Amino acid sequence: MSALRTTYEFTLPRGYVDDDGQVHRTGTMRLATARDELEPLRDPRVTGPDDPRLTVLVLARVISTLGSLPQVTMHEIEGLFAVDLAYLQDFYGVINFGNQAEFDALVQAQQGTQLVVDQPPAPPSQPPAAEPVSAASTEQASAGEVAVEPRPTLRHAVEELPRKNG
Repeated sequence: MSALRTTYEFTLPRGYVDDDGQVHRTGTMRLATARDELEPLRDPRVTGPDDPRLTVLVLARVISTLGSLPQVTMHEIEGLFAVDLAYLQDFYGVINFGNQAEFDALVQAQQGTQLVVDQPPAPPSQPPAAEPVSAASTEQASAGEVAVEPRPTLRHAVEELPRKNG
């Protein structure tokens, strides 16, 4: 008989920087309960299930430790870099709703990231070569249009929520 694992360790890609400048990257998150997901909906600041504040409130409830911080509150979650918040959202989803293979893949992907916290990026060995200008982009530029290269999507789960007018 195996025991149910309820706590998981994580390492943030960048880390939370506290008021003293100390970086906190490692922490633990526990499995969420129904109460962890329901209580934040009662918060008067939350306008509904799509309110981004809901994520902040839930994460503040389930993150048990973050570095040497005495406690993790909304203030710390709101102070995270976007990449760290995105990672914690993915981590929360995998430990609560995913399987072991998804958990292993997420942890391995995070360990393989090129984000550097302690060191500046190494300078390139040579300047990048200029890209050739196509006839189509020259025609667009002469017509007053700006050619924009498509960027690869790094994380498909981050979506911009429409703002409510009024």
